[in-house]
Amino acid sequence: MLFHPDHRLWLLRGATSAYAIRLAEDDSVRHVHWGAVLTLDQAAELPERVSPAASSFEAEAGVDELAVEGGARFGPPSLLVRFADGTRGVEWRYTGHDIDGGHLRIHLRDRHYPLHVTLNYRMHGDGDVIERWTNVENRGDDAPVTVLRCDSAAWAAPHRPHYRMSHLVGGWNSEFQVRRTDVPVAETVLTSRRGMTSHHANPWLAVDDGTACEDHGEVWSTALAWSGSWRISLHRDPVGRTTWTGGFGHEGLSWSLAPGEALETPVFAGLYTANGFGAASRAWHAHVRAHVLAHPDETRPVLYNSWEATGFDVDEAGQLALAARAASLGVEMFVMDDGWFGGRRSERAGLGDWTPNPDGFPSGLGPLAAEVRRLGMRFGIWVEPEMVNPDSDLYRAHPDWVLHMANRDRTEMRHQLVLNLARPDAAAWTHAWLDRLVAEHAIDFLKWDANRPFTEAGWPGHEDPDRLWIEHTRSVYRIMDRLRADHPGLRIEACSGGGGRADLGILARTDQIWASDNTDPVDRIGIQHGFSQLYPAQVMSAWVTDSPNVATGRRTPLRFRFHVAMAGAPGIGGDLTTWTQEELKESAELVAAYKRIRHVVQHGEQHRLRGDGTLAGVEYVREDEHVVIAWCPTRAFGHTPAPLRLAAVRPDAVYRDLDTGATYPGALLLQSGLPLGLPPGDHASALVRLRRADQV
Repeated sequence: MLFHPDHRLWLLRGATSAYAIRLAEDDSVRHVHWGAVLTLDQAAELPERVSPAASSFEAEAGVDELAVEGGARFGPPSLLVRFADGTRGVEWRYTGHDIDGGHLRIHLRDRHYPLHVTLNYRMHGDGDVIERWTNVENRGDDAPVTVLRCDSAAWAAPHRPHYRMSHLVGGWNSEFQVRRTDVPVAETVLTSRRGMTSHHANPWLAVDDGTACEDHGEVWSTALAWSGSWRISLHRDPVGRTTWTGGFGHEGLSWSLAPGEALETPVFAGLYTANGFGAASRAWHAHVRAHVLAHPDETRPVLYNSWEATGFDVDEAGQLALAARAASLGVEMFVMDDGWFGGRRSERAGLGDWTPNPDGFPSGLGPLAAEVRRLGMRFGIWVEPEMVNPDSDLYRAHPDWVLHMANRDRTEMRHQLVLNLARPDAAAWTHAWLDRLVAEHAIDFLKWDANRPFTEAGWPGHEDPDRLWIEHTRSVYRIMDRLRADHPGLRIEACSGGGGRADLGILARTDQIWASDNTDPVDRIGIQHGFSQLYPAQVMSAWVTDSPNVATGRRTPLRFRFHVAMAGAPGIGGDLTTWTQEELKESAELVAAYKRIRHVVQHGEQHRLRGDGTLAGVEYVREDEHVVIAWCPTRAFGHTPAPLRLAAVRPDAVYRDLDTGATYPGALLLQSGLPLGLPPGDHASALVRLRRADQV
């Protein structure tokens, strides 16, 4: 972090990039540079942006680091406020800055009203990710300030003749689909109004000039660390500016800042690379491991989950039978899913009554937990702490604890309502039963689910009811943080009907994410490709389930299903009591094969590969070890895909296949490709382990 007082300019320098900002004459903080490394003197020489349109109808050409309403600003604002006398907008006065290691704080206030704002920038010194967030405070004595929008940060791309945006879209069972499209001269809004991150969009956005690909080209990539409703507004104007601003909340919400009250936004992080989307992803993966995950050096276990085997028909005998078979396959974590508690025999009842069902577990969960551990596995359990069935003892006792509005129906989805965990009483009760469950049974793993979005998101009687859109999510964070602090061995998987809650905010207090309820391996290839744009393989939970697949009806070989799941942190989710002895034997062999490669998959660098036709794969690299997993879902008759070109081997080295003994010059692997020896037909796959021949 460097400051040039004569030019009122700050320079943030990462491993391979630089970011520069300066104070304008009106004390607004303006964007200067985001790209290749510069010195402080070079940054000071960069000219102010000048609009090419000589017209009184155009805005100023300068780009604000936190755009506000006021003056000749006509793009989407980052901060919208209304004061008690009806005045809107902000006029800045700079009050100073401080630098604490890699953390820069720029302090501003309104010229007339007691509104104080701090812009935060943080770089960790081991990469190029810039973490940004905003603090807003009402330092008045008597009047509230209404906040209509409060984003974490605004970003700007340098002037280019063309712009393209990359983002993730989808729905339940089809999450994380990558879309790349030209940025229109317009405002484009990516958002979730659902109270959750959502299956339909993810708070990740990348911008390039339309020429970037996996291994080259400039990419400006950003991600919001927030697990509730969010909004990112991308604006390309007619005079050459492309900017975007993002944060929590969505249009129509407002929050009241009482005198003395402050509001802090979540982190909106960004990075620049000149080496394409693959390099951007690897930079994000490294950042997540170094600065987001609590236990990045741990190796995720192979788990078994009982859901697809039992549905709601859960009892001790059935779970014990599944546990015995799972242990015989080499599974390390047994997870009992929905149906173990209260009157839960369908999705219609019992949610919220978190005590073991006495018919299914007459002696409680103790005998099952003890037997799972005797079999050499850890014990995990499914929970959905934020939801309740109206047909439950909890709802009958506390109908006011759910999100609701006066004189409006309470919309049920999946026969559920949402608990308002912004309420201190509901949050305290929720933490108490979770703490008791984990403590009494020494639970190793929680699969934390959330199976519906917000509706009728009201808080009758509260003076600032829209606060629930922020405080519910923060309450979930606090409960998770407290559980993990009090139970250091506890690990958590984030789930929301699949990939509906995947973001850097939830990853700061969980260990992995259930990317989708869709376990069809063909569909999973695309889902996992999109997931990997931001998130590393070690946090991607992926199951091997039955064939035909329960979602799609597609039949696929067991080997293909395993090879797709091996690209992350795999589990088994099928009904093992129906698997043949041949299938069980092959599964045990494939589990053992994964254990031989998972230190590379989970802790190495990931390179996405694309072959001809439908052939795709990933290459993981850790020191001199390489793991290649490739899939060919379908092929034309008589067509054999060409060898798969690798991306991360050294051209001057020779590599040995650790299973066959074959050797390959690195230059040929880069140019001609790795022969995969795929079996004939559809749903073919291969797993290859390579190591430099002089290191074997």
